[in-house]
Amino acid sequence: MSTENEGNAVPPAPSAPPVPVASPDASPQAQGTTPEGTDGPAGPGHRTEPTERQEQSLPAPQAPHAGGDGPAVTGGNEPTAPLPPVPGSAPQPPAAGPAAAWPPPAPSTPAYADGAAAAGGAGGWGASYQQPAPKPRGRGGLVAAVLVAALVAGGLGGGLGYTLARNNDNGGSTTVSASDNGAAQVKRAPGTIANVAARALPSTVTIEAEGSNGDGGTGTGFVFDKQGHIITNNHVVADALDGGKLTATFPDGRKYDAQVVGHAQGYDVAVVKLKNPPSDLNPLPLGDSDKVAVGDETIAIGAPFGLSNTVTTGIISAKNRPVASSDGSATSKASYMSALQTDASINPGNSGGPLLDASGAVIGINSAIQSSGSGGGFGSGGQSGSIGLGFAIPINQAKYVAQQLIRTGKPVYAKIGASVSLEDSTTGAKITDQGAGGAAAVEAGGPADQAGLKPGDVITKLDDSVIDSGPTLIGEIWTHKPGDKVTITYKRGGQEHTVQLTLGARAGDS
Repeated sequence: MSTENEGNAVPPAPSAPPVPVASPDASPQAQGTTPEGTDGPAGPGHRTEPTERQEQSLPAPQAPHAGGDGPAVTGGNEPTAPLPPVPGSAPQPPAAGPAAAWPPPAPSTPAYADGAAAAGGAGGWGASYQQPAPKPRGRGGLVAAVLVAALVAGGLGGGLGYTLARNNDNGGSTTVSASDNGAAQVKRAPGTIANVAARALPSTVTIEAEGSNGDGGTGTGFVFDKQGHIITNNHVVADALDGGKLTATFPDGRKYDAQVVGHAQGYDVAVVKLKNPPSDLNPLPLGDSDKVAVGDETIAIGAPFGLSNTVTTGIISAKNRPVASSDGSATSKASYMSALQTDASINPGNSGGPLLDASGAVIGINSAIQSSGSGGGFGSGGQSGSIGLGFAIPINQAKYVAQQLIRTGKPVYAKIGASVSLEDSTTGAKITDQGAGGAAAVEAGGPADQAGLKPGDVITKLDDSVIDSGPTLIGEIWTHKPGDKVTITYKRGGQEHTVQLTLGARAGDS
């Protein structure tokens, strides 16, 4: 893993930082003496680590000095290094003389990583001198000196702290221990995220699919029934379809071999079954995706980038979002859905995992993401991360598909019996002049033919759903079952027409 906000290296500190004292213009009280017990913000009780990130510090006593409580200055008012001029006064020439005692108290104004100084008054280095703001250049030495002084004080404080602890001196402790019944006071009632996660995690699995050529990937699934059926995405198991290997691992570490019962490439739904399933399986409860509302809370469970049993949260951002997804490879066929959109963080590896509502019921199967780094989808062709645009197959549709796969091993798709253009459009789904492989665009005797639809017609609505493109129409049709009656609105020659038709059926992927 990589981390952000790496700190910059701190410039090396001099072995003996300058110890400024009062200038000749300072008050008489500051001439040759240092106030006792004066602590600046960077002095005793404040520890500054030489990194960009600030850590919590422990109080540290003032370092002892020979001859008294405060830092003594020998030889009068002779600094070891020139001071910056006091604002409003003329610069004073430096004078040579003996050095002051070490270590000195720290200045009252701490130096931050960005070079900004905190607001504050006078005091700090034994004189009524207010430190001017640092200049853009030449401040490295001062910052280094402050850091060294803070480290020395911190080291002393740490040593004294250890001594006090060893001697069982608890007089200055300010820590507070939680009561024994503190954990019981945390309420994880039904509907809380912690409660939902605790109930749902034992019924989710991390799926590893390995092809006969050694290629493979990781996805997620969840327990569909007590017979050991696991529901997931088609693209999660695709690598293992031809003589490959599948395994499913539960959060408690139990690992099972599995086999594909059936898969639907167009729906992007697959069902696998555990070999020798355990007797304690608990299927996740299935909700009603038709009753989901925008703004409802969502909880996603999966294995993003292989990090199994990851729980993330968000809301339903939109409903009936037309999505055509694939893994981006040249041989991949698109899957179509009228999706639930969520901002819960889902990434490659979340594929096939449950999208739960606030009660813990499954409302969708996480299937695709829109990414700024690729075309979307959760296939092995890309590893772009979530930008808060995730899409899930509504569970009402996925449940119907899964039950069909368990019964027959093959998917059944609803259809209107007409070929439509898959090009981007905003005007509707146009019936093409010719079908795939030279076939007729409108299937003879099919639902569209019986309803009077012809090549060139532009379908703009299916029931109350607006149709803006061919993929949108396909995804909307596939939310229905064969035999459902729908109302089609279309345009021909600039005139709008409405017709009702009964959806047909197509078995298997083609």
